[in-house]
Amino acid sequence: MRTGQMLARAALAAAAVVSLPPAPAGAAQAGPGISVSAVGASVEVTTSTCSAMNPDGSFGRASLLAGGQADFSRGRRATLTGTSGTQSAAWTNVGAGTYTVTVVCKDGTTAGTQAILVPGAPTISATTLPSPVGSAPAGLLPARPPSPSPTPSRGVLGGVGGATEDYGALTLLGGLALVAAGTGAAIRYLRRRTGPSRF
Repeated sequence: MRTGQMLARAALAAAAVVSLPPAPAGAAQAGPGISVSAVGASVEVTTSTCSAMNPDGSFGRASLLAGGQADFSRGRRATLTGTSGTQSAAWTNVGAGTYTVTVVCKDGTTAGTQAILVPGAPTISATTLPSPVGSAPAGLLPARPPSPSPTPSRGVLGGVGGATEDYGALTLLGGLALVAAGTGAAIRYLRRRTGPSRF
Protein backbone atom coordinates (compact mmCIF):
# COMPACT_ATOMS: atom_id res chain seq x y z
CA MET A 1 0.00 0.00 0.00
CA ARG A 2 2.74 2.43 0.95
CA THR A 3 4.71 1.57 -2.17
CA GLY A 4 1.68 2.39 -4.31
CA GLN A 5 1.26 5.83 -2.66
CA MET A 6 4.93 6.61 -3.21
CA LEU A 7 4.71 5.66 -6.87
CA ALA A 8 1.61 7.82 -7.31
CA ARG A 9 3.34 10.85 -5.78
CA ALA A 10 6.41 10.39 -8.00
CA ALA A 11 4.20 10.21 -11.07
CA LEU A 12 2.40 13.46 -10.11
CA ALA A 13 5.73 15.28 -9.59
CA ALA A 14 7.03 14.10 -12.99
CA ALA A 15 3.83 15.21 -14.69
CA ALA A 16 4.13 18.67 -13.12
CA VAL A 17 7.69 19.06 -14.41
CA VAL A 18 6.73 17.97 -17.91
CA SER A 19 3.75 20.36 -17.98
CA LEU A 20 5.91 23.48 -17.25
CA PRO A 21 6.55 25.54 -20.42
CA PRO A 22 10.19 25.78 -21.47
CA ALA A 23 11.94 29.10 -20.89
CA PRO A 24 12.13 31.15 -24.08
CA ALA A 25 15.56 31.34 -25.67
CA GLY A 26 17.58 34.46 -24.74
CA ALA A 27 15.38 35.42 -21.79
CA ALA A 28 17.28 36.87 -18.83
CA GLN A 29 17.07 34.63 -15.81
CA ALA A 30 17.29 36.16 -12.33
CA GLY A 31 20.42 35.22 -10.41
CA PRO A 32 20.72 34.37 -6.73
CA GLY A 33 20.24 37.97 -5.71
CA ILE A 34 21.69 41.30 -4.66
CA SER A 35 22.17 43.18 -1.42
CA VAL A 36 21.20 46.87 -1.27
CA SER A 37 21.94 49.31 1.56
CA ALA A 38 21.30 53.03 2.07
CA VAL A 39 23.16 55.37 4.41
CA GLY A 40 22.01 58.98 4.40
CA ALA A 41 21.87 60.06 0.75
CA SER A 42 24.08 57.20 -0.51
CA VAL A 43 22.94 53.84 -1.92
CA GLU A 44 25.18 50.81 -2.55
CA VAL A 45 24.42 47.46 -4.16
CA THR A 46 26.62 44.36 -3.94
CA THR A 47 26.36 40.97 -5.62
CA SER A 48 28.49 37.94 -6.36
CA THR A 49 26.58 36.85 -9.47
CA CYS A 50 28.34 38.85 -12.19
CA SER A 51 31.71 37.09 -12.28
CA ALA A 52 32.36 37.64 -16.03
CA MET A 53 34.35 40.82 -16.67
CA ASN A 54 34.11 43.23 -19.63
CA PRO A 55 37.27 44.39 -21.45
CA ASP A 56 37.01 47.76 -19.63
CA GLY A 57 37.13 45.99 -16.23
CA SER A 58 33.43 46.32 -15.41
CA PHE A 59 31.14 43.41 -14.59
CA GLY A 60 27.85 44.91 -15.73
CA ARG A 61 25.53 47.78 -14.90
CA ALA A 62 23.20 48.71 -12.07
CA SER A 63 20.25 51.08 -12.28
CA LEU A 64 18.56 53.11 -9.52
CA LEU A 65 14.91 53.55 -10.48
CA ALA A 66 12.74 56.13 -8.78
CA GLY A 67 9.03 55.64 -8.18
CA GLY A 68 7.14 55.32 -11.46
CA GLN A 69 10.20 54.22 -13.45
CA ALA A 70 10.16 50.67 -14.78
CA ASP A 71 12.68 50.69 -17.62
CA PHE A 72 16.31 49.94 -16.70
CA SER A 73 17.59 52.69 -19.01
CA ARG A 74 15.40 55.35 -17.33
CA GLY A 75 17.10 55.07 -13.95
CA ARG A 76 20.43 56.38 -12.71
CA ARG A 77 22.89 53.84 -14.06
CA ALA A 78 26.22 52.96 -12.44
CA THR A 79 29.04 50.64 -13.49
CA LEU A 80 29.41 47.39 -11.60
CA THR A 81 33.05 47.07 -10.45
CA GLY A 82 34.99 44.82 -8.12
CA THR A 83 36.39 41.32 -8.44
CA SER A 84 35.11 38.00 -9.78
CA GLY A 85 34.03 37.22 -6.20
CA THR A 86 32.16 40.44 -5.29
CA GLN A 87 30.86 43.26 -7.46
CA SER A 88 29.32 46.56 -6.39
CA ALA A 89 27.96 49.89 -7.58
CA ALA A 90 27.05 53.04 -5.67
CA TRP A 91 25.07 56.26 -6.02
CA THR A 92 25.47 59.50 -4.06
CA ASN A 93 23.23 62.56 -3.52
CA VAL A 94 20.08 60.44 -3.66
CA GLY A 95 16.95 62.22 -2.51
CA ALA A 96 14.72 60.73 0.15
CA GLY A 97 12.19 58.21 -1.10
CA THR A 98 11.63 54.61 -2.19
CA TYR A 99 13.74 53.33 -5.08
CA THR A 100 14.24 50.05 -6.96
CA VAL A 101 17.75 48.79 -7.69
CA THR A 102 18.28 46.40 -10.60
CA VAL A 103 21.61 44.76 -11.49
CA VAL A 104 22.30 43.34 -14.96
CA CYS A 105 25.50 41.37 -15.54
CA LYS A 106 27.80 41.53 -18.56
CA ASP A 107 26.07 38.60 -20.24
CA GLY A 108 22.64 40.24 -19.90
CA THR A 109 21.36 38.17 -16.98
CA THR A 110 19.59 40.00 -14.18
CA ALA A 111 21.40 39.45 -10.90
CA GLY A 112 18.44 40.71 -8.93
CA THR A 113 15.98 43.53 -8.21
CA GLN A 114 15.33 44.99 -4.79
CA ALA A 115 13.44 47.97 -3.36
CA ILE A 116 15.18 50.30 -0.91
CA LEU A 117 14.00 53.20 1.27
CA VAL A 118 16.47 56.11 1.21
CA PRO A 119 16.26 58.44 4.24
CA GLY A 120 18.16 61.22 2.46
CA ALA A 121 20.85 63.51 3.83
CA PRO A 122 20.39 64.52 7.49
CA THR A 123 19.32 68.11 8.05
CA ILE A 124 21.27 70.28 10.47
CA SER A 125 19.24 72.89 12.32
CA ALA A 126 20.62 75.72 14.43
CA THR A 127 19.73 75.56 18.10
CA THR A 128 19.92 78.23 20.76
CA LEU A 129 21.99 77.17 23.75
CA PRO A 130 20.70 78.14 27.21
CA SER A 131 22.72 80.69 29.11
CA PRO A 132 24.90 79.21 31.87
CA VAL A 133 23.59 79.19 35.43
CA GLY A 134 24.49 82.37 37.32
CA SER A 135 25.09 84.46 34.22
CA ALA A 136 24.04 88.10 34.35
CA PRO A 137 20.94 89.23 32.43
CA ALA A 138 21.54 90.86 29.08
CA GLY A 139 21.02 94.40 30.44
CA LEU A 140 23.46 93.92 33.33
CA LEU A 141 26.50 92.72 31.46
CA PRO A 142 29.71 94.63 32.22
CA ALA A 143 30.66 97.37 29.82
CA ARG A 144 33.18 96.58 27.15
CA PRO A 145 36.71 97.67 28.12
CA PRO A 146 37.91 100.76 26.27
CA SER A 147 40.00 100.08 23.22
CA PRO A 148 43.67 101.08 23.47
CA SER A 149 44.54 104.56 22.24
CA PRO A 150 45.98 104.69 18.75
CA THR A 151 49.73 104.84 18.34
CA PRO A 152 50.95 108.38 17.55
CA SER A 153 51.74 108.71 13.88
CA ARG A 154 54.97 110.76 14.51
CA GLY A 155 56.43 108.38 17.08
CA VAL A 156 57.30 109.21 20.70
CA LEU A 157 58.55 112.73 21.45
CA GLY A 158 61.86 112.84 23.32
CA GLY A 159 62.78 115.06 26.29
CA VAL A 160 64.49 115.17 29.67
CA GLY A 161 61.73 114.03 31.97
CA GLY A 162 59.60 116.92 33.17
CA ALA A 163 62.18 119.55 32.17
CA THR A 164 60.24 120.29 29.02
CA GLU A 165 57.22 121.48 31.01
CA ASP A 166 56.82 125.28 31.15
CA TYR A 167 56.86 126.55 34.78
CA GLY A 168 55.97 130.08 35.84
CA ALA A 169 58.59 132.69 36.97
CA LEU A 170 57.42 132.58 40.56
CA THR A 171 57.98 128.83 40.73
CA LEU A 172 61.50 129.19 39.35
CA LEU A 173 62.39 131.93 41.87
CA GLY A 174 61.10 129.80 44.74
CA GLY A 175 63.21 126.87 43.58
CA LEU A 176 66.37 129.05 43.33
CA ALA A 177 65.76 130.42 46.84
CA LEU A 178 65.52 126.88 48.23
CA VAL A 179 68.74 125.85 46.50
CA ALA A 180 70.56 128.96 47.83
CA ALA A 181 69.31 128.40 51.38
CA GLY A 182 70.38 124.75 51.29
CA THR A 183 73.82 125.65 49.96
CA GLY A 184 74.34 128.33 52.65
CA ALA A 185 73.34 125.95 55.45
CA ALA A 186 75.74 123.33 54.15
CA ILE A 187 78.67 125.80 54.07
CA ARG A 188 78.00 126.99 57.64
CA TYR A 189 77.88 123.44 58.90
CA LEU A 190 81.16 122.55 57.24
CA ARG A 191 82.90 125.66 58.69
CA ARG A 192 81.83 124.79 62.21
CA ARG A 193 83.23 121.29 61.88
CA THR A 194 86.54 122.38 60.45
CA GLY A 195 87.06 125.34 62.85
CA PRO A 196 89.34 125.19 66.03
CA SER A 197 87.83 123.05 68.71
CA ARG A 198 87.11 124.68 72.05
CA PHE A 199 87.54 122.97 75.43
